[in-house]
Amino acid sequence: MAAAAAAAAAAPPADPPDSSPAASSPPRPSPEELVARAVAPVKPAFLRPPPVRDAPKDEGKANDGGAVVAEKKSKRQLKRERKQEQKSSSHLCIEVGKSGNVSSCKYGDSCRFSHDIDAYLAQKPADLEGTCPFTNLDQLCPYGLTCRFLGTHKDIHAASGNLSEKHEINALNKDIQKLLWKNKYKFPKASAQIKLLGLKEVIKSKPDAANDDKKVNHDNLDGNDDENKEPLCNPPVNAECDSTLCEELDRSEGEPLIDNSIPCVEPRPTKKSKVESDEIDKHGAGTLNTNTESEDPNLSNGLEPSNNASSCRTDLITTPHLREKKIIDFREKLYLAPLTTVGNLPFRRLCKTLGADITCGEMAMCTNLLQGQASEWALLRRHSSEDLFGVQICGAYPDTVARTVELVDNECSIDFIDINMGCPIDIVVNKGAGSSLLTKPMRIKSIVQAASTVTEKPLTVKVRTAFFEGRNRADSIVSDIYDWGASAITVHGRSRQQRYSKLADWDYIYQCAQKAPDQLHVVGNGDVFSFTDWNKHVSGCSKISTCMIARGALIKPWIFTEVKEQRHWDITSGERFNILKDFVSFGLEHWGSDSKGVETTRYFLLEWLSYTCRYIPVGLLDVIPQRLNWRPPSYCGRDDLETLMISDSAADWIRISEMLLGKVPEGFTFTPKHKSNAYDRAENG
Repeated sequence: MAAAAAAAAAAPPADPPDSSPAASSPPRPSPEELVARAVAPVKPAFLRPPPVRDAPKDEGKANDGGAVVAEKKSKRQLKRERKQEQKSSSHLCIEVGKSGNVSSCKYGDSCRFSHDIDAYLAQKPADLEGTCPFTNLDQLCPYGLTCRFLGTHKDIHAASGNLSEKHEINALNKDIQKLLWKNKYKFPKASAQIKLLGLKEVIKSKPDAANDDKKVNHDNLDGNDDENKEPLCNPPVNAECDSTLCEELDRSEGEPLIDNSIPCVEPRPTKKSKVESDEIDKHGAGTLNTNTESEDPNLSNGLEPSNNASSCRTDLITTPHLREKKIIDFREKLYLAPLTTVGNLPFRRLCKTLGADITCGEMAMCTNLLQGQASEWALLRRHSSEDLFGVQICGAYPDTVARTVELVDNECSIDFIDINMGCPIDIVVNKGAGSSLLTKPMRIKSIVQAASTVTEKPLTVKVRTAFFEGRNRADSIVSDIYDWGASAITVHGRSRQQRYSKLADWDYIYQCAQKAPDQLHVVGNGDVFSFTDWNKHVSGCSKISTCMIARGALIKPWIFTEVKEQRHWDITSGERFNILKDFVSFGLEHWGSDSKGVETTRYFLLEWLSYTCRYIPVGLLDVIPQRLNWRPPSYCGRDDLETLMISDSAADWIRISEMLLGKVPEGFTFTPKHKSNAYDRAENG
């Protein structure tokens, strides 16, 4: 008995699962067996039983069944409450907050925000720990009295004219935004190229405000309204109509909806593209082109297309050769993929500090950019540290994409433009954009041809293997897309139907690369989660220029450091926490250091934490490196902070945010947008 007690005292403390007799528990599978079942082989010393979590507190009234019923408010009630909050002392006038002077507001007593500085400071929450990010940069804080780090300011009366230069570019100019709102922005290059390709346009510049209601909202290939735009009008049911649609519309309407259209000599099948009809009409459509040139208001800036179809065809043939001026080289550069929601400017800036070479903005919808939506244009922002930066756009029709490319090329500082033809999200696919274009190769050809000729910047395309599982068709696009005008193509080794389930098919990516011409850069994408994955895929095919890193960067952004240093980094919880600190600092600098900016930074931090919790530290694994499809068992970390970071509970993510940004507001809740902590089904990411 005493010997047993002494032996128990000498033995290291065991976790609850190991305290039960060995005879009553089944033998633990070997690490190889766990890996075969896609279960992370965590060392037994760190395993623990699943935590028992308390049920969430009811935030509304509960019905008899126990379900929570949230209180619903009408739009009028919400608007009334917003106005009351704005007039309250908690919403200080921006100009008064910047200067600390009540007389600085040009609206005076008619301003809808509060000018009572003493009342605002009396109810303002306590300052957060740390230093104002603008003070760290030796800049005057643009948020003045409203900054949550007010006590660290060297000069709290910061005038906007004394602010240091901004490190962010590509902001939307107000004058350009007004032109886009009024549909008066000119697109001479796009309009001329659409005519050369024999495609149709429906957007015309507004001559006066009286005709606003008569204009069609969007460009498209087939004469239909583009569903990517806000649903201001209902599109026809048949999205793929034949070439006689414009003639029927002309007969049915007093004012034609289709401008500068080129009718076909003979009826075309419903699935044929207008580009194909050029080959048939090139000997007889010259007079038609001549008749329509003078009607285009966008060709008044000195851009005149040829007077006959044969010369138009010559321009189309020589267009790819003009691309030799566009130089792009992604070879063996670390490419951070464009990532929705989490791939914001502060995150990209963080990845640059960790070793990323190429960054790309979040996917922006063409119609929203053409409408001048500020929230969509914010996705094009670029930090000065992003030395090789591109933007990603998504559209369904050649004229829409061409106009957007011309607009972005004119108004933004970028190095390349990427067209997304692989997005699997339903709302994008249902509008004919994203991966739905994989079912329309002639539409892809028209889009690339139209877009590549309106800019001197390199044009890249991102696709998936196919739309439907087992019907791969990306290889048929790769062989021709360089001749259409693309400089590079990224192939994600999954179909749209597959979403993010199963592993990426890198063998098929290699097949696509083998069919690509030598001048075309092929970028592989899918399941790159360690430097060994990156080495394997880059060396697996000589025609693979580099690998795009997406979810791997979300889960562990230090993957760029691992690739450059060729090592598995057993990063500590303290080092990971410092990375979170850097993100918060970048976020406060980008979104603002006032209360609104702090909560915006918190939201995006929580979205990111919903991914980082999937990382399993190297020192806890029996087999390295970790794979993206591994499901982790319940386990604990080497210290309390590491245990907190590996939790998949939103409550624990909020606790981490409070360590960096202070207490959350009363009634705060958070639900991850992408449900990234789910392993057993394909999720939208």
